Amino acid sequence: MNKTTKIFIAGHIGMVGSAIQRALSSQGYTNIITATRQEMDLLDYAAVGNFFQQHQPEVLVLAAAKVGGIKANMDNPAVFLYENLVIQNNIVHQAYLNKVDKLVFLGSSCIYPKECPQPMKEEYLLTGKLEPTNEGYALAKIAGLKLAEGYYKQYGLKSISLMPCNLYGPNDSFDLAHSHVLSALVKRFYDATQNGDKDITLWGTGIARREFMHVNDVAAATLYMMEHYHSVDFINIGWGEDVSIKELAEMIAGKVGFKGNILWDSTKPNGMLKKCMDVSKMKTLGFEPSITLSAGVDEMIQIYKNL
Repeated sequence: MNKTTKIFIAGHIGMVGSAIQRALSSQGYTNIITATRQEMDLLDYAAVGNFFQQHQPEVLVLAAAKVGGIKANMDNPAVFLYENLVIQNNIVHQAYLNKVDKLVFLGSSCIYPKECPQPMKEEYLLTGKLEPTNEGYALAKIAGLKLAEGYYKQYGLKSISLMPCNLYGPNDSFDLAHSHVLSALVKRFYDATQNGDKDITLWGTGIARREFMHVNDVAAATLYMMEHYHSVDFINIGWGEDVSIKELAEMIAGKVGFKGNILWDSTKPNGMLKKCMDVSKMKTLGFEPSITLSAGVDEMIQIYKNL
């Protein structure tokens, strides 16, 4: 790519898309194409087609998705499956019809089976049943990466698919009905400290382990792989290290000064008990993340304070 390549970021307002836009701008890319929902509804096939015909992007980053935490996924399985399938189908097909030079598809580590061996290697995809609490979203992301793979093999649409671990960072949601676990914990503990609460009750038992990556690292990985990765096979993006939800909660509690008791509601689901990815393939290609979890949590606390 050169600095004037026409790059369309689908989902530029979201956490991942906005980080990728910032990264591209900081590296001097001057021809970044975006569209708000009012300008183009990604669920509307005709609108997507018209947009592609009008702008003719050369590179497409598919960061648009219906996303949310465990509660949102459990409450809306049909919505998470349907909307993500439609978005992906519309965009990938129009990328093919309009001769996009390269497609970057961003998925999620939830594509792996519930009982997946750890750390999760790319070849473990489709070797077992999915975690039921986010099955709809996971199925959609599996379909998306297979769609990109199919269009590459059948039509020559050059594409790469990146599967990041759990993400957090600027533009994450602190709405407890939709937020991811890290931002939800920041809000819960900060609010509890401000209110002088003596106890805070969290879902599950705290034993579930997750791998967290700052969205700016994901953006950096995306730009790196756009230049250095050219295979139809999807690739894991992450740290290759995990932390328990209990450890994360205690870290955040300490950083915001929460002195009360942390209680666990074991009647609520833990989700997948362990979800840590093998990122040896990513590291072999020469990329490693740089923003530590501790530094990232400090930033998230400051972001929430400033709302």
